[in-house]
Amino acid sequence: MFYGAIAITVISNVLYHLFQKVIPAGVNPLLSLTVTYVVAALATLLLFPLFPMQGALGDELRKVNWASVGLGAVIVGLELGFLLAYRAGWNISLASLVANTTVALLLIPAGLLLFKEQLSPVNIVGIILAIAGLVLVNWK
Repeated sequence: MFYGAIAITVISNVLYHLFQKVIPAGVNPLLSLTVTYVVAALATLLLFPLFPMQGALGDELRKVNWASVGLGAVIVGLELGFLLAYRAGWNISLASLVANTTVALLLIPAGLLLFKEQLSPVNIVGIILAIAGLVLVNWK
């Protein structure tokens, strides 16, 4: 499942950006997101048999914490941000690269401080290259 999970993420992310880019400019962005989330809710319900619950629904619901609620809120910002970025003229070839590289760089302190992750010298070189890459792709 190690590589399978990343494959699902990569394929879904590519399709995500392609679909975001072709949403009609005239549609209300929040109506578009509402349709997106209704479909997502239905898809999630259909996938339940593949990931059965360990206990009763009530027991499983009690395991859900604040992070699921927070994730629901920030997903709206993520979706709306990309939709508006594409409408503002960002190229599909650069928007994801700039956003995801910036996110990765901003998550480094979180990984180090909150999750006690470690960086190797090779990781530090990669971080420097990522910063240089951000500068170069945004160079006018």
